[in-house]
Amino acid sequence: MILRAAHWLSHVDYDLASPVWRPWVQALAVRNRFVRYDPRGCGLSDRFVADLSVDAWQADLEAVAATVDEPRFVLLGQSQGGSLAITYALRHPERVSRLVLVNAYARGARARATSDAQLLEAETLVNFIRIGWGRENPAFCHFFTNLFIPGGTPEQHRWWGDLERETASPEVAAALLREMQGIDVLTQAAQLRLPTLIMHCRGDMRVPFDEGRRLAAVIPGARFVPLDSANHVLLAHEPAWRMFHAELAQFLEQDGPPQARAMREAGLTPAETDVLRLVAEGLDNAAIAARLGKSQKTVRNQLSVVFDKLGVTTRAQAIVMTLAE
Repeated sequence: MILRAAHWLSHVDYDLASPVWRPWVQALAVRNRFVRYDPRGCGLSDRFVADLSVDAWQADLEAVAATVDEPRFVLLGQSQGGSLAITYALRHPERVSRLVLVNAYARGARARATSDAQLLEAETLVNFIRIGWGRENPAFCHFFTNLFIPGGTPEQHRWWGDLERETASPEVAAALLREMQGIDVLTQAAQLRLPTLIMHCRGDMRVPFDEGRRLAAVIPGARFVPLDSANHVLLAHEPAWRMFHAELAQFLEQDGPPQARAMREAGLTPAETDVLRLVAEGLDNAAIAARLGKSQKTVRNQLSVVFDKLGVTTRAQAIVMTLAE
């Protein structure tokens, strides 16, 4: 089982339709029970809460973990979720079997700042979010999406802009970012004593690559894997995505390509399976046709057959079926 510590942008329902986050859900759920939740102030969690502190986020992780029946689980920390995961693993070493940190950091932007200019940059980003978060203005949208997924397709960029509006208000997004900028668990990280895998994108514009290396240097025995990507959130179409999942499978001792139960029981042909997997990656019919060298009419016909075999009527329903192990 994998429990994902909350990170800044998530919406447990909306993510299933997102070409950015849906491949993550599919890939992590196909072999494991994958538990995720929205942080307070975001997604389907309460939007209007007085306490948006990191301590409150930590308490929320504790509460979610307490509902997990498995005695031990893999804890996944992405971005600022890494600090939550580190703290939880230290407090509850009996619950965490392995720790996976992806583009994570132990020190937020203000905590690691060494000059007035760096402090000003951190504060400017908070104010920029207050005035530009989720706006239709292409200048604002371009700025934020390129911090997170500069290598994204136009469709993924559009979805990311929508995600901002769906996930949190500008006021909450700014307040959460300022809290995250003050995170500092670097000293605590050195006390960890469990198998730890750290992966970080070399060109990450949200969290410097050196912060990932610094984590790996202080956590005893941690394995560090650099990923050749400029994205803060890995995308399913880039080569680093395959490397990430190969390293993760090896770390979790899960070798061999999985296939979801629904796909096995539906009796899909190899061609139909290929089409469905690309649907789950967020590709539309035109992109699937181009990827597989087929006509769009052929793709439409094959999808119709796939939907019949799965007993669904929409792409979203088909994607959910592929997540069932």
